[in-house]
Amino acid sequence: MKKLMFTFSLLLVTVVAQAQFEKGKWFVNPSVTGLNLSYNTESEKAHFGIEANGGAFVMDNVALLLRAGAEWQGGGSDNYILGVGGRYYFDKVGVFLGADVNLNHHVWTHDKRTLVGFGLEAGYAYFLSKTVTIEPAVYWDINKDRSELGLKVGFGFYF
Repeated sequence: MKKLMFTFSLLLVTVVAQAQFEKGKWFVNPSVTGLNLSYNTESEKAHFGIEANGGAFVMDNVALLLRAGAEWQGGGSDNYILGVGGRYYFDKVGVFLGADVNLNHHVWTHDKRTLVGFGLEAGYAYFLSKTVTIEPAVYWDINKDRSELGLKVGFGFYF
């Protein structure tokens, strides 16, 4: 009986998710970042970030994104992010892969720098309702002087 209920639940989630990844749909995805492992050994301090993605599906399962975010680390290090990217959703069940190109504006106590960065992410859009998801993801951000691997959790709102 448990297997039957699990299969039915999975089928229901798949049917609900299928309608949300179609061409012409829009979505907004605010998230909390900062559960990360960082290659930059000089700033291994408390880390917290927020991020917002928004975009549209240009074809079924393919979305183009705009990205904005901010990260704060202990010791006076801030990072502001603005970028563009895309996501591909596999088989309309919510598993996605994404990539982006970003401008990262780093502000340290005595220095400011703007670098181009690249990001990759993999995650899952779990539908809580027909239009709202919770989206855990693993991300990897890369630029000239640092590399960051981490986890983020966000909510997706599909229109």
